Amino acid sequence: MTHDDPRVLVSTDWLGAHLKDPDLRILDASFFLPGSGRDPKSEYAACHIPGARFFDIDEIADHRSDLPHMVPPVEKFMSRLRAMGVGDGHQVVVYDSQGIYSAARVWWTFRVMGQMDIAVLDGGLPKWLAEDRATQSGDAKPATPTIYTPDFRADLLKGIGDVKRIIADGSALILDARAKGRFDGTAPEPRPSLPSGHMPGAKSVPFNELLNADFTMKDAAALRARFAAAGADGATPIVTSCGTGVTACILALGLKQAGLGDAAIYDGSWTEWAGRPETQKEKSS
Repeated sequence: MTHDDPRVLVSTDWLGAHLKDPDLRILDASFFLPGSGRDPKSEYAACHIPGARFFDIDEIADHRSDLPHMVPPVEKFMSRLRAMGVGDGHQVVVYDSQGIYSAARVWWTFRVMGQMDIAVLDGGLPKWLAEDRATQSGDAKPATPTIYTPDFRADLLKGIGDVKRIIADGSALILDARAKGRFDGTAPEPRPSLPSGHMPGAKSVPFNELLNADFTMKDAAALRARFAAAGADGATPIVTSCGTGVTACILALGLKQAGLGDAAIYDGSWTEWAGRPETQKEKSS
C-alpha cells in the first residue's frame, strides 16, 4: 500500500479523493522510446485522467543540446508551466501510461526547478484504468496563465565534468538504472552507435527491480534493502544514471521514498558518456 506523500508518491485513492481540489494540477508525462510505434500525444488525447494536461518531455527540454530531453533552461520551463496553468501554490501530480516511468523524470525536473509540491501517481494510468476510474478524451481546454517562480537546485543535476571528478575522487556512489545486460556489456544498447558497459565504479540497480508486478513502487523496506545491496548507506551522496536520464529518475524517486534523501541525476547519462572517446567504459567480468 502506498504511503501517500504529496512530495514523492501518492496512490490512486489519494488522487481520486483530491481530484476536484482547486489547487491540484495533473500532468500526463507519458513517453515512449523511438521505434515503439506508440504516440504519447495521441494516447493522451484518446484517454487521460480528468483535468490532466500533457507534459512533453522532448519539447520542454534544452534543444541547444544534441542529447535527448535534457533539462530545459529555467526560462523555458517557467514559460511552459505558466502556459499550462501550473504555478506557485499548486499541488502537482504527474503520471504516465507505463506505471512509473517517465513521470519520475518530470517529478525530478520540477524539483530541479525548486518546485517540491509534486508527486508521482503510484501505478500511473494503468492502475487508474484497472480500477475503472473516470477518464476524459480530447485536448485540454486553454489554461489561465499563472505566476510560476523557479528556484533552481544545481545540487540535483550533474554533468559529465562532475561525473569525471566523482569517478576520480570517489566522492559519490553512481547507480545505473539500465538493464543488467547493458550494464555488464553483454547486451546491446538501443542506440546502435553506442557500446554497452558502464562507468568505472558504478553499481547496477535496474529500475524495474524497484517496482511491483502492477508497476507500483515497492515498499520502503524493500527499497532500502535493494539500495543497501548496491552500497547505498544513506550517508554517501548518490548520483543516478541510465540511458538518457529518464529511468535514472525512477532510482531517485525510489531513494526518496526509501528515506535515503535526494539523489542527483547525471543528465547526459550513458548516451553522453559512451559517446565520448576520452571516457573509460568498463564491462563486468
